[in-house]
Amino acid sequence: MLAFIVRRLLYMIPTLIVISFASFIIIQLPPGDYLTAYMAKLAQSGVDLDASAVAALRQRYGLDQPFYIQYLKWMLGMLQGNFGYSFEWNRPVSTLILERLPLTLIISVTALLFAWAVALPIGIYSAVRQYSIADYVFTFIGFLGLGIPSFMIALIFLYLSNRYLGLSIGGLFSPDYATAPWSPARVLDLLKHLWIPVIIVGTSGTASLIRITRANVIDELRKPYVETARAKGLPRLRLILKYPVRIALNPFISSMGFVLPAMISGEIIVSIVLNLPTTGPLLYGALLAQDMYLAGSFVMLLAILTVIGVLISDILLAWLDPRVRYE
Repeated sequence: MLAFIVRRLLYMIPTLIVISFASFIIIQLPPGDYLTAYMAKLAQSGVDLDASAVAALRQRYGLDQPFYIQYLKWMLGMLQGNFGYSFEWNRPVSTLILERLPLTLIISVTALLFAWAVALPIGIYSAVRQYSIADYVFTFIGFLGLGIPSFMIALIFLYLSNRYLGLSIGGLFSPDYATAPWSPARVLDLLKHLWIPVIIVGTSGTASLIRITRANVIDELRKPYVETARAKGLPRLRLILKYPVRIALNPFISSMGFVLPAMISGEIIVSIVLNLPTTGPLLYGALLAQDMYLAGSFVMLLAILTVIGVLISDILLAWLDPRVRYE
């Protein structure tokens, strides 16, 4: 196991280098650059920049240098903990990300726990009570969760919470606490608004996990070892939880590689609709404005989290399932 972990850690180095180079190329594929988008905004407002001012800005931002020079400077800065400056925000990239990271993690982790807490028992019950009325009801609800777009659910929740619960529309805080310092009252106000994005973000994941759990448990219940354990007199609840459910958890573990980046990126469209101060809208705005250092740092952060998440899921899968062993 130790040799496997060391080998995977060594594989991560060239993988991240290739991802960084590819992401830097993809970000610069659209025609123009940040100054092009910036000049277009100024032109719409009736302001024109002369050629000397444009050349000065291009030199200031380093956009007059070749592509490989820009990439090398960005990579060397990242190795030193400097992710560069955001053109649009005129602030360090690391500062912008860290400002929105805590609330993003709160929403993502809570939504993940909500999805697991709801999906596991429902999926197990639907498998054990296959073709019962409850199974059909949960299946119907699961298909609704998969079929309805998240932004549509967000709009419905916004309307219902404002009309019947009197909560402010959008955001994670009421207007009185939006810019206030942290206090018990502000935390309580956050909890009043937190359940809306948690349910919305967790709905689609919950629906898919219910279907996956149900299918896996049903498949395991039909295998001979379950019949053997039942014939030996093993109690029904212990039999289900100890063997079929344990093996059915493998998809949960194997999908953890994508949980970490999902926690950071979040539901971008839902965050925009709900006006959430998370990292998703920040990444979306950076891509639109061609803010290459901010967008590139986001992509690299998501790539690093994906690689780490896959490594963690492989280790946990080998520990959970005795049939999986790495030499």
